Amino acid sequence: MSIQDKKIGLIGVGLMGHGIALNILKKGYALRFLSHAGNQPADDLLSLGAQSSQTIAELGQWADVVILCVTGSPQVEDVLYQQGGLLKSIKNNQVIIDCSTAIPSSTARIAQDVQANGGRFMDAPMTRTPKEAAEGRLNLIVGSTPELFAECEPLLRTYAENITHAGPVGSGHRMKLIHNFVSLGFAAVLSEAAACSESAGIAPEVLLQILAKGGGDGVVFNRLKPYIESRDNSGFYFSLSNALKDITYYDTMAAEAHVQHGMATAVKNAYTLGAQVNAEAKVPDLMGMFVDMNNAAKQ
Repeated sequence: MSIQDKKIGLIGVGLMGHGIALNILKKGYALRFLSHAGNQPADDLLSLGAQSSQTIAELGQWADVVILCVTGSPQVEDVLYQQGGLLKSIKNNQVIIDCSTAIPSSTARIAQDVQANGGRFMDAPMTRTPKEAAEGRLNLIVGSTPELFAECEPLLRTYAENITHAGPVGSGHRMKLIHNFVSLGFAAVLSEAAACSESAGIAPEVLLQILAKGGGDGVVFNRLKPYIESRDNSGFYFSLSNALKDITYYDTMAAEAHVQHGMATAVKNAYTLGAQVNAEAKVPDLMGMFVDMNNAAKQ
């Protein structure tokens, strides 16, 4: 049976998972998703032939491939290990694809347990936003055997534009955390710099012009540019709580590997404070937090 003939199960029809499901269906795959209160509205998926399953066991018993698109390691572990979880319903040679951002040491344990129960495991975390998910233009970083990657690549291509096979199982999640450390680290640096610039009376257009022509240009810069210019946050698809989760995962990975991670700890501290301030409804974003801190320091 080719991958195109296999039945696809999806757990996690959130902002990213909805776009993944939509593009899988558009390419003619049979798809079922787990019914869950956190899902996005699924009428469009059902109109394209998708079905919903009420339990993980029901979905697992039906599907040949199960894609997990949940928040992080605790949620992935819950899907696998809870009573009636996916680990109990794994069929011989069934493929589990984890698209979440996860702690690699957890991924390694899950992959071993999936294999011990007759299944196969791939980590394929995503980058980009829900907009690209809806367009079928995500980036994927894959950790798996070369054989499993080759088998599943046509399925991955239904919702991804750029796919990198990073190495064996766990490589995808390790590289995703490194990627997010760099992007979230730069976002924190840029937010603090923009807040300092505003406090110093520098016009936003001047700051942006200088950074764009110097060492500040890039994807994160262009994403934050509308907010720095006019507080347009329509490009903000990532919450401070999720940013804190990802940078904490990176910090954990680096600590477990016994490598230097002082910069990660500093960035984590910034996002910890940002998430706390955000939860208290004082400011909606990291730059706003730095602006408030600068104003308070002047008083």
